[in-house]
Amino acid sequence: MAEEDNSQDKTEEPSQRKLDKAAEDGQVLSSKEMFVFTSLIMGLMVLSSIPFLARDFLAIWKTFFLFDLDYITNISPAYGMNKLIKYVINVTLIVGVPLILVILITQMAIGGINFAPKAFNFKSNRINLLSGLKRIFSSKGLFELIKSLFKVGLLGGITFFVIYFNMKDIINLSERNLYSALSNLLYNFPQLTIALLVVLGFIAIFDFIWQKYQHVEKLKMTIKEVKDEHKDTDGSPEVKQKIRKLQNEIANRAATQSAALDNVKDASAIITNPTHFAVAIKYEVGSEGAPTILAMGRGMIAEKIIKLADENKVTVFQSPLLARALYFTGEIGKEISENLYSAVASVLAYIFKIERGEETDYPEFEIPENMSFDEYGKTIK
Repeated sequence: MAEEDNSQDKTEEPSQRKLDKAAEDGQVLSSKEMFVFTSLIMGLMVLSSIPFLARDFLAIWKTFFLFDLDYITNISPAYGMNKLIKYVINVTLIVGVPLILVILITQMAIGGINFAPKAFNFKSNRINLLSGLKRIFSSKGLFELIKSLFKVGLLGGITFFVIYFNMKDIINLSERNLYSALSNLLYNFPQLTIALLVVLGFIAIFDFIWQKYQHVEKLKMTIKEVKDEHKDTDGSPEVKQKIRKLQNEIANRAATQSAALDNVKDASAIITNPTHFAVAIKYEVGSEGAPTILAMGRGMIAEKIIKLADENKVTVFQSPLLARALYFTGEIGKEISENLYSAVASVLAYIFKIERGEETDYPEFEIPENMSFDEYGKTIK
C-alpha cells in the first residue's frame, strides 16, 4: 500500500505533451516583476528621447492656448479637434508602441507567445465567492502579499537612503538659482533611478526563478500519469512487445529468405505468381520424401529467385494460386504441405517431361479451398 501511495506523488518532470496541453489551456510561464522591470527601462528610454521631440510638441501644445479673436474666427472647431486627436494619437504611438513591443519580447523570452482560445471559455469557479476567498488566502496569495510588502519596503528603503545621502543638496535647492537647482536634480535623479532599477532587476530575476519553479511543480506528473501517457503515445507495453516480436519474425524470415538464395541453383522448379511470389522446390525422382522448399520470397526476393533461375537454367512455372499456397503454408528447408502433394506432383511431372523434350498437355490440378490465398495471405472464399 505504501508503494502505491508513493506512486501517486507528483515526482516526475512534466513531459512535452503535458506542457503543450497546459499551453492550450493558457497555462504558460510568466513573470509580472519581469514585465515591470523591462517596461520601466523602455519607459525611461522613451522619456530620454522626448527632449528631441519637445520643440515640435511644445509648438503644437501652444496652439491649444491661442485665444486670439482672429485665430478663433478663421479656424473651425473641427480643425482644432482634428489637430488634438492627431496629437493624442502621435503621443500614444510614441509611448505605447515601444512598451507593447518590449512586453511581447519579454513574454517571448520567458515563456513564449501563446494564444489559447480555451482560456476565453467561461469558468463558473471564477465568480464563485468561496473559490475566490480560497485563492486570496491560499499559500500562493500569501506569498504574493509577502512579496509585494517586501518589494515596497525594499524600494522605499533604497529611495530613503538615496535621498538621505543627498539631503543636504536637496534642502539647499531653494537657495540656488534655477540653472544650478536643475543641474543638481539632474545629477541626483539618475542615481535614484539606477538604484531602483538594480533592485527591480534582482526582484525580477527572483520572481522569474520562483514562477518557473511554481509552473513546473504545478505541472509535475505522477508515475502513473507518465505510464498512461506512454501508453497513449507509444502504445501499451504488451502491444509494443507483440509489435517487436512480429518485427523480429519478419526480419528473421527476410534474413532466412536472403540466405536461401544460394540454393536456387539446385531447385527442380520455380513456382511463381508470376513475379510477386516465387518458391523454389526440389524433388529427386524415386525418393521417398515429399518435395522440399529450398527458397521462397515475395517482391524483391521473388525477383532475385526468378533471375537466379534464369541464370542456372531452372524451369519457371507460373501458377498464382499454387505459388501463394506454397508461400503461406511452407517453410524453407521443410517439405511442402501434404494437401499440396497432388498439385505439385502434377507440375513436376509436367516440367520433367518438358525438360526431356516430350510433348505433354498443360497440367490441371486443384488447390484446396482452405489453401487458396490472396496476396495478403487471406483465404479466398
